[in-house]
Amino acid sequence: MASPPSSWSIGEAAHASGVKLETIRYYERIDLLPEPPRNRSGYRVYAREHVDRLSFIRRARAIGLSLDRIRELLALSSDARKPCASVDQLIREHIGAIEQKIDDLTRLHGELSRLADSCEGGDVGRCLIVDSLAKGDLCDGAGDEPDA
Repeated sequence: MASPPSSWSIGEAAHASGVKLETIRYYERIDLLPEPPRNRSGYRVYAREHVDRLSFIRRARAIGLSLDRIRELLALSSDARKPCASVDQLIREHIGAIEQKIDDLTRLHGELSRLADSCEGGDVGRCLIVDSLAKGDLCDGAGDEPDA
C-alpha cells in the first residue's frame, strides 16, 4: 500500500477531506484554515495538517457547531497539555442549544398541527389557517428568528 502524499493540490485536499473546494477557499479567507504556501506556478500546496484540519472542521460542522465554536475548539486543541474542561463546557453548551431548538420545534409542530387540524375545507376566504396567520394567533416567538 502506498503512503499518503506529503502535499496536495486544492482539488486533492478537497477530495481527501470531504470539503468542497470553494469552502476551502472560504475557510482560508476567514482564517479558519491557514493559507498554504504556493508552488512556483502559484498553486496552493496543502500539507497533511491542512487536510486533517479540514476533516476536523467538516466533522465539527456535521454535529452542528458554528464556525465561531469551531474556531474556539481549534484554539483549545492547539495545546494538547491543556485540560479538556473547556472543550467539555463548549460541547455541553451546544447540547443545551440543541435541546432548546428541539423544544422550540416541538412547540412549532404542535401549533402547526393545531392549525392543520382546524382546516374545515371550503374557500380561502374562510380559511382558519390564513386567518390565524393574518391575526397573529400563533405561538409566541414563532418565526422571530431570521431565515439562515
